[in-house]
Amino acid sequence: MEGVIFKALSGFYYVDCDGENVTCRARGKFRHEGLTPLVGDRVTVTLQGDGTGSVDAILPRKNEFQRPAVANIDLLVVVCSGAIPVTDPFLIDRVTAMAQRRNCDSVICFNKWDLEQPQELYETYRNAGFPTLRLSAETGEGVGELSRLIAGKVCAFTGNSGVGKSSILNVLEPGFSLQVGQVSQKLGRGRHTTRHVELFRLKNGAVVADTPGFSSFEEDGLCPPEELQYAFREFAPHLGQCRFLDCAHVKEKGCAVLEALARGELAQSRHDSYIRLYQQAREVPEWQRKSGDGSRSK
Repeated sequence: MEGVIFKALSGFYYVDCDGENVTCRARGKFRHEGLTPLVGDRVTVTLQGDGTGSVDAILPRKNEFQRPAVANIDLLVVVCSGAIPVTDPFLIDRVTAMAQRRNCDSVICFNKWDLEQPQELYETYRNAGFPTLRLSAETGEGVGELSRLIAGKVCAFTGNSGVGKSSILNVLEPGFSLQVGQVSQKLGRGRHTTRHVELFRLKNGAVVADTPGFSSFEEDGLCPPEELQYAFREFAPHLGQCRFLDCAHVKEKGCAVLEALARGELAQSRHDSYIRLYQQAREVPEWQRKSGDGSRSK
């Protein structure tokens, strides 16, 4: 049988095989081969006499993420907030760059729009080419549009704690009753209510992953610095137009990206994030990138 891993917990894999949920263990060969089945993996399963099963093989992956451990994501839904807790734009840029490198689209959702309207930031991401939504889990604003965007896709929800990921999922699919954390007024952030990755099937055909927040959804730091330029989609029209072929788009003369930035065609905050990520990437030794790039499919 073939199926999709919907949950992995304590060494057990819960596989959806055409609507039939099978509790499985992974065969020992995965451990010997250094492979770990991930939530979202398409797998082949052998049923046992007692109704349980064993995961026999992992089918080719579209992409994979290591933190959190999830695979075959079509769309990353980045939930942000201009109200408490306020989202740092660098966190948005970091995860969208990571998604871009892994052949995964992103949609930016500014939740709590009824409380605070970060219009300038909203325009920044819309102008960069991202589907960008004004959202309110409280009033329902934008939820219908989000539902249409994710219909039929495998999606991962991420965002810093307290921005309302679980609340949005509960509005998208009444009856989920996912645990919603209370935002600490003192600390300005929410307590983690999602402690593992799990897929949920929606009535609109979407499959969504409710994941821990930005503290767990992290870039592995293994992106070669020269490839980072391709992770910022608004750079694309200017790439190959620079004076030097190996232009880093940081401070070089004749850089088409910097010229576009000076003309106001690119957002300063996005370029600032690019420089920060570029500097981080340069600090990773080449041998480490070659030995452990988490973007490789197995």
